[in-house]
Amino acid sequence: MDLPVMPPVKPMLAKSVKTIPPGMQYEAKWDGFRAIVHRDGRELVIGSRTGKPLTRYFPELVDALLERLPTRCVVDGEIVIAHDGRLDFDRLSERIHPAASRVRMLSERTPARFIAFDVLADGDASLMDTPLTERRTALERMLTGVTPPVHLAPCTTDAGTARDWFERYEGAGLDGVVAKPLDLLYRPDARLMYKVKHERTADVVVAGYRFHKSGPVVGSLLLGLHDRAGVLQHVGVCAAFTAQRRAELVEELEPLRLEHPGDHPWAAWAEEAAHESARLPGAPSRWTGRKDLSWVALRPERVCEVGYDHMEGTRFRHTAQFRRWRPDRAPESCGYDQLEEPVSYDLDAVLSGADS
Repeated sequence: MDLPVMPPVKPMLAKSVKTIPPGMQYEAKWDGFRAIVHRDGRELVIGSRTGKPLTRYFPELVDALLERLPTRCVVDGEIVIAHDGRLDFDRLSERIHPAASRVRMLSERTPARFIAFDVLADGDASLMDTPLTERRTALERMLTGVTPPVHLAPCTTDAGTARDWFERYEGAGLDGVVAKPLDLLYRPDARLMYKVKHERTADVVVAGYRFHKSGPVVGSLLLGLHDRAGVLQHVGVCAAFTAQRRAELVEELEPLRLEHPGDHPWAAWAEEAAHESARLPGAPSRWTGRKDLSWVALRPERVCEVGYDHMEGTRFRHTAQFRRWRPDRAPESCGYDQLEEPVSYDLDAVLSGADS
């Protein structure tokens, strides 16, 4: 491979802001694997956000990209998997598997798509120092008439349209909106773009915690919600505490610590079969009965309010943010029914630019 921009390349990133900034190019924020594709003739490398190759995990995309991309180019985009008209990150995560036979089977059962939104090189020319508007023109020319599973990401310079996308497209599993300055040059690993993500709040049960890597202080709180049958399901974690607060939380939660973990609603987390019918914390592992440094079981009696962006099935897609304790809420009252559901919107309509 001999391209003007050689792998590995770390993608340009975005910083979080609360509102959509004016005067920029706007795109949907795709909830998938960020990927930079290098193609030189029959050679093709799909690089991840860390720079490590993803090529072996998406064989169906290798074939599709070789058929649909120009002979020599470097394109930035997102790998996604859709199910029932919306993005499905769980199915996407299943593709990172050491067994080639399983990867091949999943590539046929749940094929991935590649959504292109930037270009770093075209032929023998590097576009890294070319303004965004010119790079977008080059990308549109490059992908004129492209067919699935390769897509050109819709974009707009109208802030009103971007706000409309932000409200409507969440139902297709999208993560928010990305705003890019029109004169932006491509700078790997630099946070020069802006992302606006959905955020909501929920009251959840604190049912345990994990220690922080720095020592015997709280790293994250384990959160639960009751399903319709009244069973407490693990829905995620909240973290990002200061060092002082991590130490305080250990003392604060000590009265709730369970001496016998077998009394905990998630005691079966160590049994592999239990994960098939319930949301439990951690990967299947042998329950030793000793002090377990992976997570500490608490009586599920305290409620806290957390901020979250959106749900992936029955769990928080990303780490939730602690807001405050809710001593006025009973743990039994914390259920899925309080969560706001986005209006459904079909992913193909988003990609085609319908109603945009």
